[in-house]
Amino acid sequence: MSLREVGAAVSVLLGFAPSDALSAASSSKLNEVLMPNPFNRPRAVFMLEVTGEIPFVAEQANAMFNGAFKTKIVLGSDKAGIQLPGEEVSVISLDEELADFTDKEISDFASWLGGSYVVDPLEALNGELALPLASGATMSLHMSKKANREFIASLLALFHNSRRAVEMHEDLSQSTQPPAELVKGCFDGLKALGEQYGPECAAQKGLELLLVTLSKMFDSLQAAYKGQIAGVIFLNTSPASESETMLNVILSSRPSARWLEETKTPSIGTIIEVALVRMTLAWITGIVLIIATLLGVRPHNKNLLHCKCS
Repeated sequence: MSLREVGAAVSVLLGFAPSDALSAASSSKLNEVLMPNPFNRPRAVFMLEVTGEIPFVAEQANAMFNGAFKTKIVLGSDKAGIQLPGEEVSVISLDEELADFTDKEISDFASWLGGSYVVDPLEALNGELALPLASGATMSLHMSKKANREFIASLLALFHNSRRAVEMHEDLSQSTQPPAELVKGCFDGLKALGEQYGPECAAQKGLELLLVTLSKMFDSLQAAYKGQIAGVIFLNTSPASESETMLNVILSSRPSARWLEETKTPSIGTIIEVALVRMTLAWITGIVLIIATLLGVRPHNKNLLHCKCS
């Protein structure tokens, strides 16, 4: 699929019509991906782009994609975008950085994933994480290493932003006409692991850990949205210099209603002409009303006279 076709699919999932420029061949592809009922759309999409040198993923770690539609993206020369009406959709970002985090937040995150965190009593943010992977292995990360800390900071930010998305959804769902919701972001936390350890070692386990996190995170979103949310995940191996974001979101607004305004200031002669025309119309209207009144009264009097004579 092309990026344009993926963007059209996201638009349809959100409940909006795709671009008119979509070809017949692209429309047939959408029919293969989307449910046939056009009135059954989730109106909520979780869209995440994962960037970096992404290694091979074992099938065990790829369990969250077993029931998903998988396709390769054909990158074109031009950037693709998702055209959405700004007043009818709420875009929630997953890219807000986590400025400061504590040992407790790391410990809570580890417990949420079913792992553990051993705190260093002498120095903050210097403990050791042990997190289970879908393959059955365990990934150990010592927070004293810069690459490990940057990777965990990215996961924590993604985790906290997803929680914030759930809170915003609860607020939006209270309105009489809740908008469509696009929860989107870009994850580049694998870059630090790849630069430090290489893509075939800790970076591969890092990707497996990310997929475990995404799987559990998406389960939470499914529960909050009562199943009415679809997930779109890009594994982008393009160099960062070539691609900042695969799909840009373009929010359009409806043109506001405006009163017609005169583009040219009328001259004194024009004003006099307009006044003369209006006065003439007023006199003609008055004369017509008088004649109509007389014509209406005269037949009425004849009828009365006729009755009197008889």
